[in-house]
Amino acid sequence: MFPKNAWYVACTPDEIEHKPLGRTICGEQVALYRAQDGIAAAVDDFCPHRGAPLSLGRVVDGKLVCGYHGLEMGRDGRAVAMPGQRVRGFPCIRSYPVIERGGFVWIWPGDPTQADPARLPHMEWADNPDWAFGGGRYYIRCDYRLMIDNLMDLTHEKYVHADSIGQKELDEAAPTTRVEGNTVITGRFMENIMPPPFWQAALRGNKLADDVPCDRWQICRFSAPGQVLIDVGVAHAGKGGFDADPAVKAAGTVVDFITPESETTMWYFWGMARNFEPRDAALTARIREAQGKVFSEDLEMLESQQRNLLRWPERKLLSLNTDLGGVQARRMLERLVEQERSTTAQTGT
Repeated sequence: MFPKNAWYVACTPDEIEHKPLGRTICGEQVALYRAQDGIAAAVDDFCPHRGAPLSLGRVVDGKLVCGYHGLEMGRDGRAVAMPGQRVRGFPCIRSYPVIERGGFVWIWPGDPTQADPARLPHMEWADNPDWAFGGGRYYIRCDYRLMIDNLMDLTHEKYVHADSIGQKELDEAAPTTRVEGNTVITGRFMENIMPPPFWQAALRGNKLADDVPCDRWQICRFSAPGQVLIDVGVAHAGKGGFDADPAVKAAGTVVDFITPESETTMWYFWGMARNFEPRDAALTARIREAQGKVFSEDLEMLESQQRNLLRWPERKLLSLNTDLGGVQARRMLERLVEQERSTTAQTGT
């Protein structure tokens, strides 16, 4: 269950740098590649000649060339040429709105007439030299909503990530949740605590003492259908917490872009953006490595959870007060899907 009239991350730019990429996004099999002038493009991964996957072909002069019989396709989904054949009358295959922004290639798998670039998320770190970003991607065999649940309730850090970002105070500080327009916000604030290992390293990276009490915050912001940006950090205790002067804190934004492949599989594009020591490439690499380890622990748990849910489909999930952020996010997704279904029923498209 996923809305299609939305922007999703399709891939990172390096994935289509040298050859086409086949990927399934919201149930749609697409071929992504660089067309004329290096513009990112996407069409159905289906050659209209004999049905071969176009992603198994190559790009020649900005045209996607089928690897089976050499049919050339334009980025508008129209057949352009084929050696010794007339193919311009071939039926057009579907092309998709695509935008490359913020270090990601975004795709709109729904109604192309609704593909508004203004609906892309704001990515402060992308073009600001005062910020640094490092991240990666994972393929995860689970319902994408399980990942949203995971990110909107960080209580699990105490248990899943006990050696990196987890600590007992996560259980002691109750989160608060609110809905603002199309955004669900869950916040947790912990005061006068010792920082866990990940944040000790971050404090050292910002040339701050790592063995003193700190105030810690987690502010999770879900924007439908698959974007969760989390303001995280620690500041030396009593200096203002989230609003503390940058000179006494280590903070950043955990970037989570979630793209469903199917009902039980997804692509997860993750990273950390920070605005301290942005030119320290070694620090970026260390944070990326540490964060990648954290997310790999989530991966194991989420895939195991999905297997359990498939094994016992009749069992219902229970919700506690800490689950409210994920519950509200799911309700928002349900409304969007229902709106799309109603529109489709009314228009017959």
